[in-house]
Amino acid sequence: VQLQASGGGLVQAGGSLRLLCAASGRTFGVYGMGWFRQAPGKEREFVAAISWGGGSSNYADSVKGRFTISRINAKNTMYLQMNSLKPEDTAVYYCAADRTPRTVVATRRWEYDYWGQGTLVTVSS
Repeated sequence: VQLQASGGGLVQAGGSLRLLCAASGRTFGVYGMGWFRQAPGKEREFVAAISWGGGSSNYADSVKGRFTISRINAKNTMYLQMNSLKPEDTAVYYCAADRTPRTVVATRRWEYDYWGQGTLVTVSS
């Protein structure tokens, strides 16, 4: 499975961006998907995750109420709608895919098997 993240860019605080993750290859083996981010000098952290059917999702406390994760399996795509962006949201955002069926979506890095290359989001104050 190959993942390609896109949609990052420079935005002012309070603005919005929508990230896209396109999956290709043997995507039938993918279940949950998620977004992580890594700011300069910091570890990669969980942002949001969504189950295969889209009925279950989870968010980091720092983005709850501002970010929305979604996916369209027929198009092998996942999205992250980011509203009310803050300078502390500045980071490289990575999409990830999990090949293990779970009752609760994965939120830890080591639970994900496939990773995209990342897309940079910069929020200016």
